[in-house]
Amino acid sequence: MLSQSLKHTRPLIRLREIMTFKEAHTAHATREDAENQVGEAIDIYREFFHELGIPVIISRRPEWDKFPGAEYTVAFDTVFPDGRVIQIGTVHNLGQNFSRTFDLEFETLEGGKDYVYQTCYGISDRVIASIIAIHGDERGLILPPNVAPIQVVIIPLLFKGKREIVERKAEELYKLLKEIGIRVEIDKRDIRPGRKFHHWELRGVPVRIEVGPKDIEDKVVTLYRRDTGEKYKIKEEDIKGEVLDLLERIGKNMRERAEGRMKGYITLLDYKEDTSIEEIVDRVKEILKKKRGIVLIPFSGKIYNEDFEEKVEASILGVTEYNGGKYIAVGRTY
Repeated sequence: MLSQSLKHTRPLIRLREIMTFKEAHTAHATREDAENQVGEAIDIYREFFHELGIPVIISRRPEWDKFPGAEYTVAFDTVFPDGRVIQIGTVHNLGQNFSRTFDLEFETLEGGKDYVYQTCYGISDRVIASIIAIHGDERGLILPPNVAPIQVVIIPLLFKGKREIVERKAEELYKLLKEIGIRVEIDKRDIRPGRKFHHWELRGVPVRIEVGPKDIEDKVVTLYRRDTGEKYKIKEEDIKGEVLDLLERIGKNMRERAEGRMKGYITLLDYKEDTSIEEIVDRVKEILKKKRGIVLIPFSGKIYNEDFEEKVEASILGVTEYNGGKYIAVGRTY
């Protein structure tokens, strides 16, 4: 599948060829059923992004930016560390527009015929890009535990004359964690521990367990969490419960940290009734230049148009609810 976009490509963000795409299409007998499906799709994606720790703004796209042929489009946007906004999911209510074009009919309960009401919704590689950009740091990936291919890596600290006892303990811990469903690996490579540490930090493995002769003697293990860099020791007998709990704490911390950053990228811009369009435009441009992110402006028909979008030199993302208010969301996008 090839994209129609003529914009410059960016890995995982904007590709000529769509490599990974999840798309759902539904057909319904009534407009109400289609509306309910849209609501269900929004709830699914809201929970999906919550689980990944990706904070989003959900907005109804303006008429000039909705999916061609849709009655309306609802989009999920997040903000990358550079302050730019990226769309990472969409839900479209297609009404009967496509079913009328392609004669997609069904037999009604009354024996007549009608065109189906359709919806579609999807996500793409941009979700992967968002995990990398929002959670990663200068040392590499930081993966949410619930999607990390490897949740825990065990690093045996091998010393001359103690190799066998350390390797045996590493295998024992591996089996214990495997039994409770943890995705765990042992790094058995014959290289320096520091290289192993760097290797797995770069790949974002949430938890590292270090096993050395002294730890075995003291009946403890050393845990390292990738999200904070914290290292601490626990009793060996507590390993199962602590690792499960730690993975939960890491996911929660990553989510809260990302949400805090997102809030820092959102600016509420208020104005008086007699404020001129030019003044609002200047204030929006100044915010996007200095702070970037998303500007939320109390909804008004006088600025919710393509002319305003052109003047602020940014995208009107759509209409959204924020802290109980109705706002126009504006931001510079990829």
